Amino acid sequence: MRVHVIGLGGAGGRIADRLAAEHDPDPFLAGVNAFDTDTDALGTLDALGEERRYRFGDAAGGDGLGGDLHAGRRLGDAHASELGRAMDDQRPSLAEAFLIVVGLGGGAGAGAAPALAEELSRLYDAPVYAFGFLPTPSETEEPDDGDGPGSASAGPSGAATSSGNEPAPPTPHRPLAERNAARTLDALSDRCAAVFPFDNAAWLRPGETLGGARDRLNGVAAERIAALFGAGETPDGTATPQQVLDASDVARAVGSDGEIAAIGHATQQVESPDEGSRFGLGLFGSSEPAEVDASAAVSAIETVIRKATRGKNTIEVPEGRADRTLLVVGGPPAWLNREAIADGRRWLAEETGSDAILSGDAPVPDGDAVSAVVIRSGVDEPDRIRELRETIA
Repeated sequence: MRVHVIGLGGAGGRIADRLAAEHDPDPFLAGVNAFDTDTDALGTLDALGEERRYRFGDAAGGDGLGGDLHAGRRLGDAHASELGRAMDDQRPSLAEAFLIVVGLGGGAGAGAAPALAEELSRLYDAPVYAFGFLPTPSETEEPDDGDGPGSASAGPSGAATSSGNEPAPPTPHRPLAERNAARTLDALSDRCAAVFPFDNAAWLRPGETLGGARDRLNGVAAERIAALFGAGETPDGTATPQQVLDASDVARAVGSDGEIAAIGHATQQVESPDEGSRFGLGLFGSSEPAEVDASAAVSAIETVIRKATRGKNTIEVPEGRADRTLLVVGGPPAWLNREAIADGRRWLAEETGSDAILSGDAPVPDGDAVSAVVIRSGVDEPDRIRELRETIA
């Protein structure tokens, strides 16, 4: 499906920039914009040209808002129409969906996101989704110079270090981050078709700071976004999926009532069938690709479906349960064993307790990996979401 991505604030802008860098030519990316009140933050974006970056909120003086969510809400209400117009060069009317990417614990992005979601819903018939980064508990704690839980390991001088020898950027201190996130989640659920939270804390490795992990976590988030929205789009001239995934399938899977949805993704390297005979030596002048061993294809598909389901998702899925589930299996066409995909779909229905299982395939003729994307919506409230809501209870 063709999605228009809008990165709001520092965190959202970095993801928008990364998607532009890695997927600009891909057909699923209908448009990309980054909006922020912080001139310096916009200036660090490399892949997005000036025509796709936009500073709003002159009242902020070109700086960030220091976590002031109320100020962000006021700016969002005042500038939502302006931001909508700033997207026009990207031809947003061609998009089949909009995805607002935002750090939920901030001020500018989190504050403006609900108003922009409402504006996009008013202007266009396409659904508006939100992908939001949850703050870590350590962000609200007073910083210390020690080597306590969640800090990076100490180097020879006592300074925190990353896995290499370079000092790791510290975890930012944002005392209002959790309350901002809880309020923004509620506001986005009221205005978006679905919300995809990304739990930063769950993805941190032992001894890793949020600052030190930023680039890796951004990579994971961008990969999951591309895996979901790129699954149904294939370049011209490539193999056509047997079960075509389109925007309506995603909409049915995630719903339209602002529910929490989780993205699971897994890949496994495989050998591409060599051109030639089934013996792999080009005998008898055959131009047909070599056949793939059925048991190998079945094993690869079963593995990626189980890893995408039971592995680390963008947000915890309590007991694996979901009201609605979407499965997309991709890879070289010869590896997309139909019986194995059907078995995986039946297993997923039992795993999630869901009768509403949608599925599709994403052939990649020159690919060297089999992949699975599993989307679950209508999940029980994850513990991390409950903890955030308790901060404003």
